[in-house]
Amino acid sequence: MTRAEAADTPDDDAPKTPDRLRRQASRQLSQLTARSDRLINEGLAQVDARKWHYAVLASLQEYGPGSQATLSRRTGIYRSDMVGVLNELAERDLVERVPDPDDRRRNIITISPRGRRRLPRLDKVLDDLHDQLLAPLSPAERDQLAQLLTRLLDHHTRTS
Repeated sequence: MTRAEAADTPDDDAPKTPDRLRRQASRQLSQLTARSDRLINEGLAQVDARKWHYAVLASLQEYGPGSQATLSRRTGIYRSDMVGVLNELAERDLVERVPDPDDRRRNIITISPRGRRRLPRLDKVLDDLHDQLLAPLSPAERDQLAQLLTRLLDHHTRTS
């Protein structure tokens, strides 16, 4: 149990967080994000993967090859971290890097055949982890939550 969880739950397992804090969406999102990250990171680690591996492979599968800068924009991974992620993926033979014919200083990243085979396995792992995370919600509520979060994120992405 984390310190945040311990602070929210006294010995009798009843929440002790004040109602005005429990009603703050920003606080709820923050706490859920921490729990979600822990669940996803631990679950992916069990299959020797990280969430950034998945993000890059999914981006390459859906949108095709791209430069490191392009992948950074598509995935939200900082450019400075992207090199490390790509090194890990290349070591596992999940991506291929070739010099860009238009700019030899830049590499073009492509998902490898092994990466294409790995991605559906990671989809399954993530589906199972999301089932755990969203267990109290019905399928309709899960869809509604995803739509609402997408709408919020799209709004704040456009305005920032």
